[in-house]
Amino acid sequence: MGIVIPMLFCLTMHFAAFSEQINAKIERDSNTRLRRRVVDVKGGPESVIWVVQLSDLHFSVHHPDRALDFRALVGPALSMINPSLVLITGDLTDGKSKDLLIMKQNEEEWKEYQEVMEDVVKRSALDKNIFYDLRGNHDNFGVPVIGGSFDFFSKYSINGQLGRSGKVNSVTVQTGERKHLFVGIDSTMSIGLRGPTNIFGHPTDQLLTEIDSELAQWNSQSEPVTKISFGHFPLSFSALSDLEKSLKDVFLKHSLSAYLCGHLHTSFGKNLKRHHRLGHRFFQLNIHPTQLESAKNCSSVAMPPVEEFWEWEMGDWRKSRAMRILAIDSGFVSFLDIDFKLGAKRTIILPTFPLDSRLMSTSPSLHSYECHSIDPSSYETVRALVFSVSPIISVVARVYDSEPGNLDMVMEAPMSKHGDNSSRGDLYTAMWNFKAFEDPSPVRYWLQIEAIDIMGRSSLTELTPFSINGLSAKLSWTWEEFLVMGCQWASLYYPIFWACLCFIFSILIIPKVLLAFTKGPYTYKSFRANKDSVSGVTWVLAELCRLSMVWFGMLGYLFYLILFPWFSGQVFTDGKGRKYMTYKGWVVKIFSESKKLEFIGSPDIMLVVLSHLCFVVLPSILVAAILAAEKEVYRVQFLSLSGKKEDDYSSENHSSNGRLSKFCVYKRWIRKILLAVCLAICWKHLKNSRGLMKAYEMNPFLHFPVYSFSVPLLLAYTIYKTRGIQ
Repeated sequence: MGIVIPMLFCLTMHFAAFSEQINAKIERDSNTRLRRRVVDVKGGPESVIWVVQLSDLHFSVHHPDRALDFRALVGPALSMINPSLVLITGDLTDGKSKDLLIMKQNEEEWKEYQEVMEDVVKRSALDKNIFYDLRGNHDNFGVPVIGGSFDFFSKYSINGQLGRSGKVNSVTVQTGERKHLFVGIDSTMSIGLRGPTNIFGHPTDQLLTEIDSELAQWNSQSEPVTKISFGHFPLSFSALSDLEKSLKDVFLKHSLSAYLCGHLHTSFGKNLKRHHRLGHRFFQLNIHPTQLESAKNCSSVAMPPVEEFWEWEMGDWRKSRAMRILAIDSGFVSFLDIDFKLGAKRTIILPTFPLDSRLMSTSPSLHSYECHSIDPSSYETVRALVFSVSPIISVVARVYDSEPGNLDMVMEAPMSKHGDNSSRGDLYTAMWNFKAFEDPSPVRYWLQIEAIDIMGRSSLTELTPFSINGLSAKLSWTWEEFLVMGCQWASLYYPIFWACLCFIFSILIIPKVLLAFTKGPYTYKSFRANKDSVSGVTWVLAELCRLSMVWFGMLGYLFYLILFPWFSGQVFTDGKGRKYMTYKGWVVKIFSESKKLEFIGSPDIMLVVLSHLCFVVLPSILVAAILAAEKEVYRVQFLSLSGKKEDDYSSENHSSNGRLSKFCVYKRWIRKILLAVCLAICWKHLKNSRGLMKAYEMNPFLHFPVYSFSVPLLLAYTIYKTRGIQ
């Protein structure tokens, strides 16, 4: 009996563990089935599919025109285009107050979004299941926990209503010829902070594992697969995981064709695109990375997967009223961005082959063409999708040669409609001799397509360069586009932060050390004698050291910014419980682990931290030093001119500088300019403080007095101490 009881106990424990494993497996399989979907496309043309992307809708109670225009324009446009999928990549609602300073969830905006989307689905006559909407950072402002009472996305979004609760959802659009895999990613913070410290995507290691699994789901099959991913955040605004992994690592591994995103709108430029290859941890100087040398290797060994992909950020609906149509034609990916600011479009033309040589994936196309491994049928025709509210009576493809220095038309071919009336859309094709357009220049030949409807209205595409042999034309960023697309800000935050701090510490400490341990005079007199920039800079900074109260105040303030919280504020929509922020992030208690504290919101806080250091603290120290130096110049010149000091300078110097000396002494215009700079710094600082005060419901006297008042008080004291010669 004594043996039986322990045996029964062991069997019970084993059975319980086995049951738990079975239940976990069932749950994993259920989640996988829920986030994976396969859509079989009915009707022709079988070689091509197309989807629609929308982004950054920002429906707002303060801007009802955004929702009104969306309701009026998008439904009819989708009905005309008839896409296989509709992808809405984040920032569905605005979540901002009228003055743009308070950023948290507003349920009225979410109710409006749900109502408008129901109407759009109805007017487009599309299946609601083909709509995929994602969270953006605005949809996550102040959401303490996913699934909580302030997580309105889960309640009102299409994904939420259809039970797509996971961070990753995939859908495969399947034709008779190939598969087209689309993987949607929600990389918003798991604990959503209020803005402005919520601007980055935060993929976790678990999320990256799920994305890797979704992108690999068809790898075991021989059928060709085109892989597209879509999310809200550009990779330049995506943080690294705890294991220092990134979305880029996963995308390169799976030879993604393109990553579609939003977030940046069009205020920074229209070339917000980037071609990714291995490397470039901190920044990439231009849209295209350094071109790899083409090593022609056409051996029987299959070409390894090419580790490259395109990132295409699109414009916003908020101001630009933008929509994108993306097509995949026999594996060739192209897109067209449409502007609805002037109203609905009657005809839309999207060329699907040949591709724009500025935006094509170069390596696989070049290798296939050089090694004659292309499918000739995919090259033998010029192809374009034409969407129109009126019947089309004529479509013509024209090719222009730019080599003579101007555009000479070298081909004009009528295009015929491919398929029949049962087709999902109208694909027009024209036969051509593609080998005639082989050229070492990727911008020699340009394509334009014209469509004329039954009313005689003509629609033209933009002229686009193409390269049959897979060569890539170069696009360049402006400096603004480079800053937002070319810089990996998550990797750059701490290097910039510590470099800035080291520089500020150096301009405070090095002159102090020189004054204490060397015999150099470091005075205005020595500067006038040497007349070199090094002695001038040393003298100016030494004058700041002589203002002991200011010097120690600035040094102490820097240590405060490193060692202590900057401020304490409300970071969630419910306004319960204050959290404090340091340069590492907001210190927040993890809801699932009541005793664990964690820094979140890094590198998002760089918007506050670097702005304060670079545009408030550093300028304040420099202006204080120059004010101290200006006072010394004024003192020396005043005493010299008034005869209260022996003449230290030759009569020649005195006479040559007399007019300037009188100007400096009696007018002190340099000081007046510096006082204006001080006012500008204080205005910038007070504006930032007011924004933070409203954003996080803070009182400057209670919740961030050191941050709010240190710099203005130190500048005021410097102005007071440098007002006269004493």
